[in-house]
Amino acid sequence: MPHLIGPGFIGIQVADLDAARTFYTEVVGLPLAPYAPSGAVVFDTRPIPFAVRTPVVDLEETRPLGHGIALWFGCDDADALHDHLTDKGVTIAFPPKDGPFGRYFAFEDPFGYSITAHTVAQAD
Repeated sequence: MPHLIGPGFIGIQVADLDAARTFYTEVVGLPLAPYAPSGAVVFDTRPIPFAVRTPVVDLEETRPLGHGIALWFGCDDADALHDHLTDKGVTIAFPPKDGPFGRYFAFEDPFGYSITAHTVAQAD
């Protein structure tokens, strides 16, 4: 039987691509991918690519954005990232705590999406 394997790409819709590029590269620290189609910014995230794109729906009519969706990003140190984002004035949804996948916290991007960051083991 045909079946899904797992996420292969994650994208969110934003009203301002330039602001999204700036936030996710300069504040959060994601590197840009070498290629992005028109109307999108793709980040070089692993193992799954992440992108922001121009909206295909009226974002003002779909508040809160991402309601019911959990976006978790691995990071090298959840506590350090939390402190960095706090220093940059990013809204923190909840502070770092221990959970089933290690240390984690959530922050809000400038567009209203909630992003969870959790510490993952780094390969040597």
